[in-house]
Amino acid sequence: MGREYGQLSLEERIEIYRLHAGGRSRRSIAGQLGRAASTISRELRRNSVRTKVWAGGYKPVRAQQLAERRRRWDCRFKLARQPYLRERVRDGLAMGWSPEQIAGRLARQHGRTVISPESIYRFIYHRSASKDYWHRLLPRAKHRRGRLGLRGGSPVGFIRQRRPLAERTQEAADRRLPDHWEADYMLFARYGQSILVAHERASRFTVIVRTRDRKAPRTARHLTEILGPLPDSLRRTIAFDNGTEFARHHQLADTLGIATYFCDVRSPWQKGVVENAIGRLRRSLPRRTDLDAIDCATIQAAIDRYNSTPRKCLDFRTPEEAFSAFQSTVALQT
Repeated sequence: MGREYGQLSLEERIEIYRLHAGGRSRRSIAGQLGRAASTISRELRRNSVRTKVWAGGYKPVRAQQLAERRRRWDCRFKLARQPYLRERVRDGLAMGWSPEQIAGRLARQHGRTVISPESIYRFIYHRSASKDYWHRLLPRAKHRRGRLGLRGGSPVGFIRQRRPLAERTQEAADRRLPDHWEADYMLFARYGQSILVAHERASRFTVIVRTRDRKAPRTARHLTEILGPLPDSLRRTIAFDNGTEFARHHQLADTLGIATYFCDVRSPWQKGVVENAIGRLRRSLPRRTDLDAIDCATIQAAIDRYNSTPRKCLDFRTPEEAFSAFQSTVALQT
């Protein structure tokens, strides 16, 4: 059986020990056993290493036990046995996809479960423990599993004609219809640098604009430019936090007829979908990014990557695919 699978048998290991102890060269041993010289060299090298409990040297029975243990260990990981699937997963990680997104997209493409997210995570952290550092390919590059600490806080201000989110209809809260938006600013380490993020709640489709500043008039103008070209049925409401940059929100209602709502004080989690989108965009545009040092194409590439990444909440369609489907439906209805 060992020869059928290209693995050394116990009998072969005993012969390797006898010939090696007799002073035969590795190439000579390989010729007598009908094996490659590299196989004999690797066998002697990997199973002769000195450890805390082993003084070193090659012993055939111990070498056989070590080989069987490695085989059992590798069989725990599907990705260790399937190089093609391993490359697919690695390519997905390199694109910034999470294990859940990779597993879901593969299942959608093949019509069946190919690999589970947990299997991917286990393999990643096994390889990281082996000093291959696969965890650095994860979206947040966490060196260990577990939840990060929660972060909070929100600016508070008085805003004219402000309406709380509690007054928004239940239709907007359940995220089944593609006409409710959220907006916020994505800030960076350098003072004054920011990106305005507008996020559609149902499709998770996102639009970003780099702004010169966060003054209220400029913010209202940019949001009008983003939402203005859309049909009325795709922009009924929009939600903000209590930052003063959104103080001119009523201009959106006047020019576009869109209803505006605000989170409760110190409750940014109430517009969680745009907060989540900003967190995902940080993978491509971390806080330390100097926006003056990159061009518009780089910023656009980040949002294109976000909108073309499959999402579990969309049955592993991409936000772009979901929003396009909503637009087609609206076009047919009109």
